[in-house]
Amino acid sequence: MRNINLRYIRETFDEKGLLTHLDIDCPDDFNFAYDIVDDIAINDPDRRALIWVNEAGDEKIFTFADIKRQSDKTCNYFASKGIKKGDFVLLVLKNCYQFWIIITALHKMGAIPVPATFMLKPHDIDYRIKAAGIKAAVVTIQTDVSDSFDEAEMTKTLACKFIVGGKKDGWLDYDTEVQAFSEDWDRVPTHKTDRFLMYFTSGTSDNPKMAVHDQTYPLGHTLLGKHWHQVDPDGIHWTVADTGWAKTAWGRIYSVWIMEGTTFVFDFDKFDPHAILSMIEKYRISTFCCPPTMFRLYLNAGVDGYDLSSLKNCCIAGEALNPDTYNKWYEATGLKLMEAFGQTESSVIVGTIRGMTPKPGSMGKPSPQYIVKIVDEDGNECPVGEEGEIVVSVSPRVPGIFIEYYKDEKKTNETLRDGWHHTGDVAWMDEDGYFWYSGRNDDIIKSSGYRISPFEVESCALEHPAVLECAVTAVPDPVRGQLVKATIVLREGYEPTEALKKEIQDYVKHNTAPYKYPRVVEFVKELPKSISGKIKRVDIRKKDHIHHNS
Repeated sequence: MRNINLRYIRETFDEKGLLTHLDIDCPDDFNFAYDIVDDIAINDPDRRALIWVNEAGDEKIFTFADIKRQSDKTCNYFASKGIKKGDFVLLVLKNCYQFWIIITALHKMGAIPVPATFMLKPHDIDYRIKAAGIKAAVVTIQTDVSDSFDEAEMTKTLACKFIVGGKKDGWLDYDTEVQAFSEDWDRVPTHKTDRFLMYFTSGTSDNPKMAVHDQTYPLGHTLLGKHWHQVDPDGIHWTVADTGWAKTAWGRIYSVWIMEGTTFVFDFDKFDPHAILSMIEKYRISTFCCPPTMFRLYLNAGVDGYDLSSLKNCCIAGEALNPDTYNKWYEATGLKLMEAFGQTESSVIVGTIRGMTPKPGSMGKPSPQYIVKIVDEDGNECPVGEEGEIVVSVSPRVPGIFIEYYKDEKKTNETLRDGWHHTGDVAWMDEDGYFWYSGRNDDIIKSSGYRISPFEVESCALEHPAVLECAVTAVPDPVRGQLVKATIVLREGYEPTEALKKEIQDYVKHNTAPYKYPRVVEFVKELPKSISGKIKRVDIRKKDHIHHNS
């Protein structure tokens, strides 16, 4: 490996070899597709870039030379259809291998990919096309999402729409038509301040915001790939996510390819812990990342029958880690789960990186790439043990932090103000400098004057032997303002009874501060989750709000 990533970074280490500071020097004309992907393709053409497998057992392997060749053909194809620099292109591609080729091509063209989940409905599609002024859409045929596009009114305004994975009336056949185009493509000049990538990121009450990153964004994932995921250039990295979510940007393209590593893709429809464990064993995955909830499900399914010896590092993100899951995974595999925190608007802000000793349940320490603080409502830094909002310095600008909410100056200025990116996430710091997550500003439960972190209650409830999964939210109450509610999935062998409900309530009451115990408990068969496995507490809150007002 040529350590290509080192040309853009300067690292400082302490006497124990722990990274203490990382600076990124991004050239004015930097473009990830040319300066990382094509550079590897030219200098090490047979280096493996992508392994793709589906549930049927089909397998495709792409070298960096393959990605360069196919992305250049895609550039010429898209250009023939009028797509150009600055155009927004919606990508709804589930886990199709074509995603990696197409997004690389759009980066080369200076167009702006807008990845989105395949669960979009006509209303969602109309909103996205109109809000962003989407020029074209590239959509998988695997699900019924293309039908939703056909039903959406705004689809008629697209200059072109491409179907991937098959043929469909009224759609351009990407897979067939692209092959007729040349592999020769001349570099399109871009500047590091140009728009590079955009994600729609949902709030709790308003329409999704459009978070835009500039051309420096991929380099913002260098620390992530090298020191958190610890990508082995000669190994295989797997982050379990859908291409519609920012976690793909985090761990399935930029950080892995900057490290000249191989990204693994398993194209599945329904999450099955046994299938995931089998893939780790079969393909000898070396570094692995997914939400904490998934690790709990692997443990519940049983890991004893699988050879996981290829794993060298396991990471978690997307939601806070319960210590019980950390301890049981360590007992089962000898691997410590390395947690990190970030957002669609950022790269890793706080994390447990190479050389650090994790504290189960802690997010870790501020990334050596950024200046990170916990502040109170007046912007003053909070003392040890006091909750406040996590903020990141963006003065001067730093790679990895978004540049704007597109067409929304008000929300941009609310979030990027006074030289700081205000995350909206609440945490506290211990005496060793480790951050502990409390929740979103709108997740914190305020009951009878107390501020209660849902994560603390969940962590305690999950220690009860009957509890497989737990999501803690607030429900309105005329006396206390809000009550703590626990929505619980039970382990096999346990039945939802009033006696068990009281037992769990008493367990929490006796193992954490009594005022935190869940006064409301609901047993369910499953918790609402995103395609990436994160528990969707907002769905629980919405359902309870409707019930409360009915």
